[in-house]
Formats: sequence, C-alpha cells, structure tokens
Amino acid sequence: MISASLVKDLREQTGAGMMDCKKALTECDGNLEAAIDWLREKGIAKSAKKESRIAAEGLAKIFVKGNRAVMIEINAETDFVSKNDEFKELLDTVGNTILKSKVKTLEEALELPCGEGTIADLMVAKTAKIGEKLDFRRLAVVTKKKGENFGAYSHMGGKITALVVVEGANEEVAKDVAMQAAAMSPKYVFKEDVPEEEVQREREVLKEQAMNEGKPADIAEKMVEGRLQKFYKEICLSLQAFIKDGDIDVTKYVTNNGGKLKSMEMFKVGEGIQKREENFADEVMAQIKG
Repeated sequence: MISASLVKDLREQTGAGMMDCKKALTECDGNLEAAIDWLREKGIAKSAKKESRIAAEGLAKIFVKGNRAVMIEINAETDFVSKNDEFKELLDTVGNTILKSKVKTLEEALELPCGEGTIADLMVAKTAKIGEKLDFRRLAVVTKKKGENFGAYSHMGGKITALVVVEGANEEVAKDVAMQAAAMSPKYVFKEDVPEEEVQREREVLKEQAMNEGKPADIAEKMVEGRLQKFYKEICLSLQAFIKDGDIDVTKYVTNNGGKLKSMEMFKVGEGIQKREENFADEVMAQIKG
C-alpha cells in the first residue's frame, strides 16, 4: 500500500503528476529514490535535479471571465527568464486553463488536463526545456455575486497584482482600491481580520516603547491604544488613507461612491521565498574543487 504522504514527497521532489508518482512508487515497491530514477528514466521528471534551486523571480497575473477571477503566480530562478515570451505564454496557458475550470485550489489545478498531460506535467516539461526551475507557486480563485465588481491591478509588469471585490460601486472604483492595495501593501482588509496574537504582540511592543520614554504606566496604556489605531491604519486596507485623497480612508472612498469593500487578494512575486545569496569567489572555488 503506497501512502499519500509518500506520493506527496515524490511529487514535491520531482514535480511529476500525482498518478505518475503513485505508479512510480508502485513499480519500485515504495522506494523513494528508485521511484525518482524511474520517473527520470521515463522522461517524466527531467527537472528533478533542479528541485533544490531557488525560484524567487517570476510573474503574477489575473484572469477574469464573468463572475470568476483567477490570480496565479509562477516563479523562475532569474528575472531574465520571467521576461521571456515562452514564460509569459506558460503563465497565460495555466491561467486560462484554470479560469475555464471549476477548481479552487492549487492541488486541484495541478491535476487539470493541459495539452498532452496535466498542468503539473507542463511545469515539468517547461522546466526541462527552459533550463531553470519553474514553480507554480500559488493560486487565488475569487467569485463575485450579482451587484459586485472586480477591481484588478498589475504593477511593475506583474511583480505585484491585486484583486478586490466591491459591492455596489463600479469597476473603476474597484480598480482604484486594487491600485491602493498594490501601492500600500496592506496585510489585511478589515481590523477584524488581524489575528489577536498579532495585536497583543504589537501592544506589548508599543507599551515597552512608551515606558522607555519615561511615561507613567497609566499614560503609557493610553498612548498604546492611540498608537495601536495607527498600526491598524497601516496594515488594514479599509482603514488606510486613500492614496488619491489623503483626507479620507479607503472605506469612506468606496462608501462615497455607493459601495462596500468586500475582499482583497494580493500577490507580491517571490514574497517570503528565501533568495539564495552566493559569494561569487566562493562559487568559483567550489567549481574548481569540484
């Protein structure tokens, strides 16, 4: 019996499709290393040796059709490859394939039929052809209801993408809010979205700051609450000062246009990925010794 966790491990190491991984493990009696070799021998996992590389460049893009919107991020190792037409075509193929489907998760998307195989198979094939590790990193699927509008915005050619939904207001208003998100990088939409542990951590830091300024405990507490409101205004989209009119916040801007802010999704390409920092001299010496 081949466990799901073993299939997952093989898939992560090779980028091959789920069924191919299961078949490889079955053929190799559950031996992970042998299964990797089996996939490579079959030409299914030509990119396995590239899995240890770091892909932190790339592009994100939004695809919209009717009441459904899809935002994806695909990464490459270098910015040069992400500007390549073949990479951009890959981005479009993956995005449009997902847009036409009913999938909601990255795992489901990877198994979608695409060309001669699945999206996962396509990623492996393109990795082998282009010569860099490519990674379909994440996916956001958003649907809107009647009376709601999408606001989509892409910044720096796809390095930052933001997708918002507003109720009542028009698409132009929604796009303004998406631009706001891309420019100001809010972590949350509403104050209520901020996890309590994050609030408590910030409260403790602010209290320590006030005490270090020599303020009495009761005064420090009041200062904390005031500064905490500033903290919310920095990290919550709905509370941020509107970039086109600093006298009002985003909520007021949407409300003034007969609407209500509903949701936000934002991708910053490579965000959170540990980029490799290599010393050139060390790299040369490593090659000489190798």
